Amino acid sequence: MAAMSAPLKLGAVVITMGNRPAELQDLLDSVAKQQGPEVEVAVVGNGSPLPPLPDGVRTAELPENLGIPGGRNAGIELFGPAASDIDVVLFLDDDGLLPGEDTAELVRAAFAADPKLGIISFRIADPDTGVTQRRHVPRLRAADPMRNSRVTTFLGGACAVRSEVIRQVGPLPAEFFYAHEETDLAWRALDAGWMIDYRSDLVLHHPATSPARHAVYHRMVARNRVWLARRNLPWLLVPVYPGVWFALTLLRRPSGPALRAWLGGFREGWATPCGERRPMKWRTVWRLTRLGRPPII
Repeated sequence: MAAMSAPLKLGAVVITMGNRPAELQDLLDSVAKQQGPEVEVAVVGNGSPLPPLPDGVRTAELPENLGIPGGRNAGIELFGPAASDIDVVLFLDDDGLLPGEDTAELVRAAFAADPKLGIISFRIADPDTGVTQRRHVPRLRAADPMRNSRVTTFLGGACAVRSEVIRQVGPLPAEFFYAHEETDLAWRALDAGWMIDYRSDLVLHHPATSPARHAVYHRMVARNRVWLARRNLPWLLVPVYPGVWFALTLLRRPSGPALRAWLGGFREGWATPCGERRPMKWRTVWRLTRLGRPPII
């Protein structure tokens, strides 16, 4: 009789600015209630001191705000170089909460059943209404948030990433600071042969919000769209991807201040260093297209 393999080791990375201690504690409580082996937890104070935390939590207090991807990368390193101490990293927003106590076991089962599954994107639902915002379904056909599917990107604050993916293709792009860092990692993972799933049964409760609440939203969204193309796409597609988004933005008729910020970010994306360029293979372009989102949209 074949021996059963050990359950996958999970670690949760949470970054905080120190302004939501009650919500952070609620999240940590929901992680502690997960069935199965204990989920290790790492909390990063991203340019802010940490509140009192439960025993056993791994911590880091960064002297300055490194942005979302930089903070999450610091959390990864708390689990050893490239998360070598664990098998799967959960990235969870500090004002989120896991309503189900079987989420960790469902994650373990999903990765154990599919060796090529590299990333799982959770469903984000408002805790009061249960509504999942369209922007939180990481595919073009987002009308039905209850439909599971293969996807080409994931939600950075509600996901699970196999540690082997990080070791193989590298961590999140810290220079992005905010916006589209998940797609950069997703494209690199897909190019390396991994798959990404959206799972509606893996839920993170999070209040419904608008991303535009962040002052840097319009500039960084535009800049990082350009960086994403310059870093990852074959040269033929580099101008196409940001060009399509430029046209779509104009069609949405943004306000004057938003448009000025967006145009400034767009120019910045072309004029500034974007980090290491690793263009994906053309077969990956075709793979993204078959999955419903060619890398020009």
